Amino acid sequence: MRCKRRRDGARARRVGWLLGALLAIAGVSHARDAVPDHGVIGVADRHLSPDYWISRQAHAERPRLTRAEIAEQNARMQATDTHVNGLEALPAQLRDADVRAWLVPLSSPPTRALYDAQGQVLTADQVNRVVANANLVAIPAQAPARYGLVVQRADLRTFPTRQRVFSSPDDTDIDRFQESALFPGTPVVIAHTSADGDWYFVVSPLYAAWIEKRFVGEGSRDTVFGYGKGDAALVVTGATVRTVHNPEEPGLSALQLDMGVRVPLLADWQADKPVNGQHPYTSHVIQLPVRRADGSLELLPALLPRTADVASDYLPYTAANLLHQSFKFLGERYGWGHRYDSRDCSGFVSEVYRSMGIVLPRNTSAQAVSPALDRIGFDAGDRHEKRLAVLQTLQVGDLVYIPGHVMMVIGHDNGITYTIHDTTGISYRDADGNVVRTTLNSVAVTPLEPLLFNPEQSTVDRITAIQRIRPQGAP
Repeated sequence: MRCKRRRDGARARRVGWLLGALLAIAGVSHARDAVPDHGVIGVADRHLSPDYWISRQAHAERPRLTRAEIAEQNARMQATDTHVNGLEALPAQLRDADVRAWLVPLSSPPTRALYDAQGQVLTADQVNRVVANANLVAIPAQAPARYGLVVQRADLRTFPTRQRVFSSPDDTDIDRFQESALFPGTPVVIAHTSADGDWYFVVSPLYAAWIEKRFVGEGSRDTVFGYGKGDAALVVTGATVRTVHNPEEPGLSALQLDMGVRVPLLADWQADKPVNGQHPYTSHVIQLPVRRADGSLELLPALLPRTADVASDYLPYTAANLLHQSFKFLGERYGWGHRYDSRDCSGFVSEVYRSMGIVLPRNTSAQAVSPALDRIGFDAGDRHEKRLAVLQTLQVGDLVYIPGHVMMVIGHDNGITYTIHDTTGISYRDADGNVVRTTLNSVAVTPLEPLLFNPEQSTVDRITAIQRIRPQGAP
């Protein structure tokens, strides 16, 4: 009993310290008042503005890495991280073993019960049909690699099916067959075709999975890998932008481009020459891929309004830009695997960093262990006090990982670490010690130290790693 009392006493002191710090932030006299009416502990209106956090940085506009250093960082990522694919280095002939190494771990038969959108358990026959469409029996001993460009934002799936499935009948937000999404202009290697002929299994720079073939234009190796290599380009710096609507090329009309997407700029386009029936002087003329009726790739001009949030190059890697870019997603709906035309926690941080030209692996599990980043690892036995001490050293943009989730540090306020993250929700203890669960389902700002991972463990005590993108040897 003595040890238990000591643990309870230590926990009470930690809860008291956290509530006291939050009281100082909120400037109130009762602990329960540290939770505003919106139910997100420790968050006031000022915390929801990037300008507040920028003003607290001593050198917010100072570049952390030069363009050359970012190129070195990305090269190190591709060379050392097995989750990042060097497509141009893949062989011209794909062997059966190569294709199975990508496909089998992803599209193996599920071993747990899955539910459809009506809450009904998928039958064995339904599951077998989905698995059979992956067409593993038809993988040839060897076949030429085929190449393509993604022509619009498209889902990447575990199996070649649009069937949505869920782990429980009452949770239809997380589709267990949803893996990720690809964006217009992404190069892919086409490795296999589904039995029904409607899907490609593709390898992209950051992921390998199934995509509907209607979203891929197939072209030559040189065309696909040459796309976007020129100097004249635009980088999407808004959360999303859309091309101008036009009735002449539906594949280029109101096309969504997400943060960090880089598209060629047709800078030498004749100033008075129409694009899809519209005068171009109020827009940027860009080049985008389209898929023709026969599946072939064509590169065509499209218009992007001059009012669109874009830049002529990747943004400088600064604390100010990390904050500005991350807050452009504030309030966006959480989308598991990039569903809902939005993104999830790892997609969110990846796209913020991508707007500065920095490559991260796709999933949290890969990001958290990437050898290409400046990693601080934690063991289960690391003391709470040690973890708190490390949190106080973190800088804007540092990435904090717990099992299945990542948060981006935006600064400290009265000794509390604040993060922005794309999250389903948070839990914490109120002034009476009761666990409170607040559903968020959005990109949100929260303090870190008060959060609970579960009723028995704090989020701080479940941190597995912190990853930082800094110059080699920087403190």
